[in-house]
This record gives sequence, structure tokens and C-alpha cells, in this order.
Amino acid sequence: MTVFYEDAQVLVCHKPAGVLSAKDASGKRSMPDLLAPRTVYPVHRFDREVSGLMVFAKTPVAAAFLGARMQDGFSKEYLAVCENAPSGDEAELTDLLFHDRAKNKTYVVKRRRAGVKEARLSYRVEARGADGCALLHIRLYTGRTHQIRVQLASRGCPLSGDKKYGAASGGTLALCAWRLTFPHPDGRTLCFTLPEALLPPVIAALR
Repeated sequence: MTVFYEDAQVLVCHKPAGVLSAKDASGKRSMPDLLAPRTVYPVHRFDREVSGLMVFAKTPVAAAFLGARMQDGFSKEYLAVCENAPSGDEAELTDLLFHDRAKNKTYVVKRRRAGVKEARLSYRVEARGADGCALLHIRLYTGRTHQIRVQLASRGCPLSGDKKYGAASGGTLALCAWRLTFPHPDGRTLCFTLPEALLPPVIAALR
């Protein structure tokens, strides 16, 4: 676990795959455990299988500031490898998603109802592999559970390693939070990009 930036209000670090973003009742290893003895406040979350850049607040005031700006003030960019490359080079995807907590799985649905939320992202194909896969640069505009995974899988392009959403391949989930831009409580805008050495191997192979 690498810390890229830290001051009295915020901390930016690399979340390894397999570590929870925040503590929960399961008792599994979490980022607050890795960052101890600091006290940190999660302001956004990734799926346990996802690695990449995360920002944590170090005070309740900073947590409130960052939380209030998560939807409009943050720019979140991801790299992913999908099976069955999209036919076009870029697209914007908008869907209605429902997350089933009991199954811990998200579904694309047709109609709005209780628990259904709109999800939006855009992607650009950065490279295409000989086996039909593709490296995507993704911009996330909303933060729904399993959003990138289910939006791509619903179009026949599941992420490499994502058995939950129909991938044929096993191994590490080929998704990482690559670049993060956000407002600091002191008025600055901070931007961080994940070093090549910390990219999942399946992503690095197509860079």
C-alpha cells in the first residue's frame, strides 16, 4: 500500500485488490486497517476486487467537504480490459441500475422504481488485443455499485476476470482507478495518476 500525498486534511493512496475500502461487519482487512494508526474517513468506495487511487479525509470537516463534492467536483478515470471488444472506439453509456443487496449483484433494468438509480459513464478504446479483448479508458460520472462491470457486461463486453458478470476468463479483475482529480478543502485542485508499476498485469500488458 503506497501513500502518494498526505496533509492534515486529506490522504491519497493506492488501494490494493482484495482489500475493503472501509471497515464492515465481516472483519476482513480494510484500508483503515492498513492506514492505522491514522484516523481516516472514507469518502468513496471501490469493490473489494478493484485496485487504484483513493482519497480519504482525515477530519470530519474534510469528510463533509469532499462528500458534498463527490458527484460534481471529482473526476474519476479508470482503466479496464474487457473481453469481446466494443465495435466502436468510444461511447457514452447511460442505464438504470438496481443493486440486489442479498445477492450482491447489480442489474440493468428498464423502469424506475424503488432502489433504481441512473448510471452514466463514457469510454474510449486505447488498445485492442489479438484475442479480441480491449483496453478501455473510462470516465465515471456516477458512482453506482459494480457500475462499470455491469454496464459493460450488459453489452456483451464483461471485464477480464469478472466471473460474476459473465467473463470467461479467471484471474484478477481487470479494473483499476487510474486517475483522480478532486478539490482540496483549501481551494486547490489535486490530480494523481497511478504509476505504471501499480497497474494490474493484465492492464499493463496492453498499455
